[in-house]
Amino acid sequence: MGNEAAIRTLKPAAAVSLGRGLDLKSPVMLASGTASYGEELSRLCNLAKIGGIVTKAISLEPRAGNPPQRIAETPSGMVNAIGLANVGVERFISEKVPFLRKLDTAVVVNIAGRSIDDYVEVVSRLDGVEGLDGYEINLSCPNVKGECMIMGVSRDATFEIVSELRKVTRRHLMIKLTPNVTSISSIALAAEEAGADSVSLINTLVGMAVNYKTRKPLIRNITGGLSGPAIKPVALAKVWEVYNAVKIPVVGMGGIGSFEDAMEFLLVGASAIQIGTMNFVYPDISQRVAEAVEAHFSTPGAPAYRDYVGSLIV
Repeated sequence: MGNEAAIRTLKPAAAVSLGRGLDLKSPVMLASGTASYGEELSRLCNLAKIGGIVTKAISLEPRAGNPPQRIAETPSGMVNAIGLANVGVERFISEKVPFLRKLDTAVVVNIAGRSIDDYVEVVSRLDGVEGLDGYEINLSCPNVKGECMIMGVSRDATFEIVSELRKVTRRHLMIKLTPNVTSISSIALAAEEAGADSVSLINTLVGMAVNYKTRKPLIRNITGGLSGPAIKPVALAKVWEVYNAVKIPVVGMGGIGSFEDAMEFLLVGASAIQIGTMNFVYPDISQRVAEAVEAHFSTPGAPAYRDYVGSLIV
């Protein structure tokens, strides 16, 4: 093989496999809810440079979401109560998948539901669709009353839903966890025992923003999900906790907006990371972080990527 051909076949230094066919050329992914279905952000960011995109949540039927105002800026972050607005699974397949299929990056579909049957039905409908690499099961949305997070705060409910989903798909199952629980590691262990391939965390913290002059909340839903740099210390602690509890890969998120942030999450045990809120500030942030991480691990003398993950000295 000539030198040119050999260079073309080199595996990226920071490539990572999360198992069951979810192979990432970069550990940097786009977090659900911050990049819609990918097409909008593709005009501002080279998605071929990142490891994967996690789509906006998809439900069985189309959803309008919560009434506005749905987003409020807060110190070092934002509170949102979008309410899982989406086009529904059938329109997702017909209108969004054709674009996603063309991407030179992994595609993970975030899935939400009102019941276990909803989750199973959505995964069943998607499982025969080509161009998808896995599912992120949203058990942790804090701004939809009586839905996802009810299951995500219960160990038994988490075990049950993952067990049922494992029966209907051979694709990668990533379970998105909420920090709004007493023990996130016990929920992660339930997901692992039921057949999850990875867990992603953290979803947003329950937060609130008010205007003391009008005496009113800044968002119509009153409370919502707090995200952005303000939650990074909490996210790091939860990733470290779960990394030390489970054997499956952990995907970390929560306030990541730089190369340094990404490296911190890898250090405490994240095999891959997702960038969310900072996409609204710098639409190409995921590309820039992915390139910086790859450059770091490609440098002569740098540790192997797999050896760096979880290598925190305590």
